[in-house]
Amino acid sequence: MTQGGAARRTVLGAAVLAAGGGMAGLAAGSASATSGGHGDGGYRDLPHPTVIGHRGASGYRPEHTLGSYQLALDLGADVVEQDLVPTKDGHLVCRHENEIGGTTDVADHPGFAARRTTKSVDGVSVTGWFTEDFTLAELKTLRAKERIPAVRQRNTLYDGQWAVPTFEEVLRWADREGKRRGKRVWLHVETKHPSHFRGLGLGLEEPLAKLLRRYGRDGRGAAVFLQSFEPSSIQRLSRLVSAPRVVLLSAANTRPWDFEQAKDPRTVADLVEPEGLKWISGFAQGIGPTMDLILPRTADGRLGTPTTLVKDARARGLVLHPYTARNENSFLPAEYRKGTDPAAYGDALAAFRTYFEQGIDGIFTDNPDTGLLAAEAFRPGRRPVNG
Repeated sequence: MTQGGAARRTVLGAAVLAAGGGMAGLAAGSASATSGGHGDGGYRDLPHPTVIGHRGASGYRPEHTLGSYQLALDLGADVVEQDLVPTKDGHLVCRHENEIGGTTDVADHPGFAARRTTKSVDGVSVTGWFTEDFTLAELKTLRAKERIPAVRQRNTLYDGQWAVPTFEEVLRWADREGKRRGKRVWLHVETKHPSHFRGLGLGLEEPLAKLLRRYGRDGRGAAVFLQSFEPSSIQRLSRLVSAPRVVLLSAANTRPWDFEQAKDPRTVADLVEPEGLKWISGFAQGIGPTMDLILPRTADGRLGTPTTLVKDARARGLVLHPYTARNENSFLPAEYRKGTDPAAYGDALAAFRTYFEQGIDGIFTDNPDTGLLAAEAFRPGRRPVNG
């Protein structure tokens, strides 16, 4: 999927100290509850609104690394997100995209130079290096780096610190952290380009379901959300495991890639209509829309009039986890930007609070500490931040 101040420095400093423990994995462990719902450990018992660490704490560390995941948890994120793509030998690894030229040091490895190629991924021509052309052993020789260094120059300090994690390593990390903290660590797991990979003989859903069963995260009360921009992937997962599922929704005028392949004429605009939401509710428990589907932006980049999506989704019993809230000016609506530097922080707290005012159930954010501070005023029994 589709990032200031003394308070933030204090929180980050405490998180860095808390992150000192090792990353060694544990054996597969704790089975989750077998039923979901209020009061029994299901997703409706998460803090509301829920703060989801988008690719970890990717505003502060290179995304989809154990360092990013650890910091998200240490900052207090309620849920930590992973995106999954396969290796040549069928292992699931955590990368936002299968093209890894921008998120690893693969270009610095002369032995892999010949693997740079151009592929069509979901109808888009992409040039680079792709996870499906590497075995896991080969991929483990690479190191992760910051994806957008022009915006997040400070994150480049951590380039080369972590390898590309497998999803199984993340599951072991989550088990270890859950035991250390005395509570379950929630994950939000996306299948990336599932139709593309199924066409290559590297389907994502079956190996994902196998790992979820092995680590006790396959039941309705499991501490995991499964998500995809392709509804057919969520439908397939619904037949393999009972864990809660979320359909991701991009811009209104787009079509999911599996719809393109199946010649299904519906667009995202159709899916956010009551009939489309009714259809989604037949195999998923929630939706993850781009925030623009809830608060459209005007031509000058400001927030416009809210849509009825929150109300309509609630009418179908669907939770809403929109994406993505970030601190930097380049990602904020125009009225919340400060100055002209796109990498500088704007009035992110005010923007986050505006998002929460829409009644959403949670939000993906690159900056979990900002999200949590803004969420305080909206959580039952909590004193307003400025109160």
